[in-house]
Amino acid sequence: MSPAQAQIVETIRQRFGDRAVTEDAETISPWLSDWRDRYHGAAPAMLMPASRDEVAAMVTLANEARVALVPQGGNTGMVGGATPPEDGSALLLSLRRMNRIRSISAEANLAVAEAGVILANLRDAAESAGRRFPMDLGARGSATIGGLVSTNAGGTQVLRFGTMRSLVAGVEAVLPDGSVHDGLAALKKDNRGYDLTQLLIGAEGTLGIVTAATLRLVPALAARAVAWVGLETPAKALALLRAIEAKTDAIESFEILPSDVLDLVLGHVPGTRAPLAVRHAWHVLIEAVATDSAAEPPAALLERLLAPALESQLIGDAVIAASEAQAEAFWKIRHSISESERAAGPAVQHDISVPVDAMPRFMVDGAAQAEARFPGTRAIAFGHLGDGNVHFHVAAPKGADPDIFYATQAQPITRMVHDMVVAAGGSISAEHGIGQMKRAELERLGPPSRIATLRAIKAALDPRGILNPGKLVALAPEAPTP
Repeated sequence: MSPAQAQIVETIRQRFGDRAVTEDAETISPWLSDWRDRYHGAAPAMLMPASRDEVAAMVTLANEARVALVPQGGNTGMVGGATPPEDGSALLLSLRRMNRIRSISAEANLAVAEAGVILANLRDAAESAGRRFPMDLGARGSATIGGLVSTNAGGTQVLRFGTMRSLVAGVEAVLPDGSVHDGLAALKKDNRGYDLTQLLIGAEGTLGIVTAATLRLVPALAARAVAWVGLETPAKALALLRAIEAKTDAIESFEILPSDVLDLVLGHVPGTRAPLAVRHAWHVLIEAVATDSAAEPPAALLERLLAPALESQLIGDAVIAASEAQAEAFWKIRHSISESERAAGPAVQHDISVPVDAMPRFMVDGAAQAEARFPGTRAIAFGHLGDGNVHFHVAAPKGADPDIFYATQAQPITRMVHDMVVAAGGSISAEHGIGQMKRAELERLGPPSRIATLRAIKAALDPRGILNPGKLVALAPEAPTP
């Protein structure tokens, strides 16, 4: 621990007590690696504020001493965005003690939640208030609001409600100099120049530390229905989506995955089973909802919409969940993909987006090109068809040594995939952010004007580079560094 770090730790302990900081290696250890265990760092201490004011005091101390801080929530990120540097030059700043839901208003359809609130807890609280927070993802039991805001998370309900950026009505954050941005007021009209709240969303903790957010709620569900569909190609899946969209706006989720992904989950996640008796090349998971008990029941709606698709052979087979337990079983398959992939072995994983109409061809042709270019690998693509988000993963050949595979193959595979994405007019990051995993690729492929602007914003707000160093974008070369 450097003298400056030691002084900050001692000052925080004196001002806020032992609960506000720890140097215990065993306590800190689980938070030094990313969820996929690809990135590993070091930190001599972890700061644990319990309030916005404590965060502000800690950031002020760090800024004055030019000590870097790495903010962290549930540590469920996929791009190493919350992992500290390997050299121990940064202190971890955990927001997990800030876990209060400050308010929920059914009348205003708003909730104010602190950064450490776990997504599942917010969803439960909203339900208790007769409302719903319409974001869901596999890490709902550990992902926190601060992290979701800071990475502009997506999830399975983007088709209807958009990413986190659409669900955030206001943000409270501590800026790099320790000052506070109090932007929690949910104003529909606010023309006071640059929108700092929107700038902080998706900034990955490099411009400020989100301490709370005002979040949009929607009416609670009166009913829902979940269908599992088997079909031949992603092109037919998109045709099905367009046919359904033409007749209803009640579809919240439309997920697509190939049979290889289904097999992976069935082979590694206990309690899962194939929803259909006959094997199909591709599968679609659809959720329809109703917020009015007088509306057509979602199960009847899905049956009515899927029947002509079955008769015309647009789809091969379909089953509508007969109970809430079966609906959850269908969703368990989707939410267990990351878990099963991690159990299956090393893979180079890409969270990308392409125009929706280009997604079916990209999923098929891109996988074929990757497997041809890197013999022995297995490329699988799945994702959120309605918003163009493809999770494109290239698994190592059977028996490959993980360290050797990552060291020799990860970079060329990623460059190829990202080049295909850019050629298709897409983005190398759809919902997971840039972190440290994609920073070099962002600089390689991003338009120079975009990169220059990102650097200028970082340098203007955090000239000493103390917030989450090494993530998203580097300071401009001429800017001072810590």
